[in-house]
Amino acid sequence: MKLLIAIVSDEDSNILSDKLNREGFGTTKLCSTGGFLRSGNTTFLVATDDEKVDQALNIIRETCKSRSRMIAPEKLPGSFGAFNMAMPVEVKVGGATVFTLNIEQFIKM
Repeated sequence: MKLLIAIVSDEDSNILSDKLNREGFGTTKLCSTGGFLRSGNTTFLVATDDEKVDQALNIIRETCKSRSRMIAPEKLPGSFGAFNMAMPVEVKVGGATVFTLNIEQFIKM
């Protein structure tokens, strides 16, 4: 068995949850915050059989697309002084970060 830990944008979380559940994947959702832009994220925990890992990853890949956003410079970490007067900066947001771990034991109670 494998445990997928998928960190996705809040914008994608409801659609991803629906798609994973529709395909028979049980999920646990945790609220989380991104470190760079301090934006809302959702962390999914998905335990699945080894043979279904690729299917779950494909669902995540198809659902969680990265996109560009204009961000005010004062929202960026480390911004100060005259830099705050600058024009908005285009950054990539969204997508997914997925960790795959081996599960030694899985007990559902």
